[in-house]
Amino acid sequence: MTGPGLNIARGATATPAILAVLVPLLWGCTSGETRPVWSAVRERYFIGALKRDPVTCTYLGGDGYSPELADANARLPDVTSAGRAEATAFYRSVLDDLERVDPATLGPDDAIDREVVRAQIGFLIHQQERRYHERAVDTYVVAPFRGVDWQIQQMADLGRGRYGTPEEWDAVERRVGAVPAFLRAAEETLRAGIAAGNLPDARMIREDGIQASRDNATYFRKTLADLASGYLEGQPARDRTVALLRQAGDGAAVAFEAFAAFLEQAARSMPPGDRYAAGEAEYDWRLVHCLRLDPAQNAAVLFDYGRTQVDQAHDLLIAAARRVAERRSLRLDWSGRAAALRSARRVMDELSRDHPKNDAEMFRVYRAKALDLVDYARRHGMFDLPSDYRLEIVETPPVLGSTIDAAYYPAPPFKSTGIGRFYLSPSHGDLGVLKENNLHAVADLCAHEGFPGHDWHYQFMRTRSRTIGNVRWLTVGEVEGSSSMWSDSMAAEGWALYAEQLMAEPQAGAPDGFYTPEERIYQVKGQLLRAARIRIDTGLHTGRMSFEEAVAYYAANVDLLPDACDPRAQGDPVRKAACTTARRAIYRYSKWPTQAITYHLGKRDILELRDQVARIQGDHFSQKAFHERFLAAGTIPAGYVRARLIEAARGR
Repeated sequence: MTGPGLNIARGATATPAILAVLVPLLWGCTSGETRPVWSAVRERYFIGALKRDPVTCTYLGGDGYSPELADANARLPDVTSAGRAEATAFYRSVLDDLERVDPATLGPDDAIDREVVRAQIGFLIHQQERRYHERAVDTYVVAPFRGVDWQIQQMADLGRGRYGTPEEWDAVERRVGAVPAFLRAAEETLRAGIAAGNLPDARMIREDGIQASRDNATYFRKTLADLASGYLEGQPARDRTVALLRQAGDGAAVAFEAFAAFLEQAARSMPPGDRYAAGEAEYDWRLVHCLRLDPAQNAAVLFDYGRTQVDQAHDLLIAAARRVAERRSLRLDWSGRAAALRSARRVMDELSRDHPKNDAEMFRVYRAKALDLVDYARRHGMFDLPSDYRLEIVETPPVLGSTIDAAYYPAPPFKSTGIGRFYLSPSHGDLGVLKENNLHAVADLCAHEGFPGHDWHYQFMRTRSRTIGNVRWLTVGEVEGSSSMWSDSMAAEGWALYAEQLMAEPQAGAPDGFYTPEERIYQVKGQLLRAARIRIDTGLHTGRMSFEEAVAYYAANVDLLPDACDPRAQGDPVRKAACTTARRAIYRYSKWPTQAITYHLGKRDILELRDQVARIQGDHFSQKAFHERFLAAGTIPAGYVRARLIEAARGR
């Protein structure tokens, strides 16, 4: 246990004399009613939360934070009814302590952290009360893979392509061995929900349930042991470790196959119809409680706001496309808005001809462009980059393929091992996908997922992992999925979208920023996508838009291909790929309420805050210093830290 200026080693015996000093220090008084000290409450909550969510603990490298979390990498969450009851009781006890903390003892940053904890626990209890665990198919299916994948991502690098100590691989084998019991408990929970009429959405059952379970079976039966065999090349324990992993993996695979069979049977008995919508009251609650928005910014307001932002993004796209058309002597019709949008699409079709010929070339192009972005930032002194800065771009694992085209998973902040991964989904020879990833579209995605977006964001914060409040690292509910709170997404995705725009802003000797005019089109298209998400997400979850209406809206307004999903257009690889992209996107938004809006709203917060700080500081304003202050606040919504950053700008 660690308190202010006091440390007692684990296993040591606390004598009555020590306790006489320790208890008052931790609980704030020597007589009468005790008041808990905030630092002790925060630590108890943080350690306790990670113990109860060992997959998130692995994601954060919790075993590097505290010896109390040393065994977390070998476990999966306890999703039994008893486990949920115990977790709820723990979180309620923390809330009780939180209410008894004397606010007068808190500095500004501690006061923010206290509100963060209050919101996090409030969300967890809210989810329990609305019984979402009875519908969370994707949360259960993906947890074992994510836990193992993140373990491998952060293993000790032994050189020459070898990774992992015997202890690290032992933890993997134990976690894999826990999969059958975990899935049995998940099935029991889902059965209870089905019996009560609390049903998952059919698309989630199909995509993130049945298909993902089959992908998991393949991963645990074959892929994992094959990976271990390669990573343990030349290691004395290789044969034994691989054999144990194959044995445990077979058990996990059988369990996933049984889980898929259960879901298939359950799906056949469920009534038809969509069951994804969160509902307007739930959505509005999340906007305030999870994303820290002003209550006036409700779903109805955002639905209309999304439309105006899409219109503005269309204007920017038309201007960017027209410039490229003139550069390339393309004779197109710009006479009216509808005609101009069709012409902008024709410009993108022209640019899509410059596409990689295969996946190997596509990955080479992405890796080269990522390095170009880093070099550009170095030349212009935009950030203080370490000399050994590097970024890893790897193929998206099949288990995650149903949801993402590209994604980023950071290195663990509380460990020195591991490197962030920029996942990119291969085309598997699909010409339409290769055209979507044409040479001009690559820069914007690299800026978002790589540098200066997610990768730089998390690498910067990792160097400050012990100064950023520990509770600000938590991804409550799960790291990424339908059970997530998504509060971290306001800062993380907001920064990544801001990073896309930042690279378009003028620098000395680069009046157009980093992007070529052709790349600028795709940077604006990225803005358009995030604006459209506001209207789609609010529409889907409040009944203002059906699933098919959302698909049609996406195809018409983001890809500018109103006929993309017309059966007669499926012979065109571009339209076929656009329709597939639209359906994947709408499915993702349908199962992750409020996540899709965090990109635009988070970026809006950063831009408004930057402008306000610049007005306050005038000639003394430093964009680099502003970026560092914002990133050092951690991945919590700007609504928590806005006043604190403005005070800092005023020198208070």
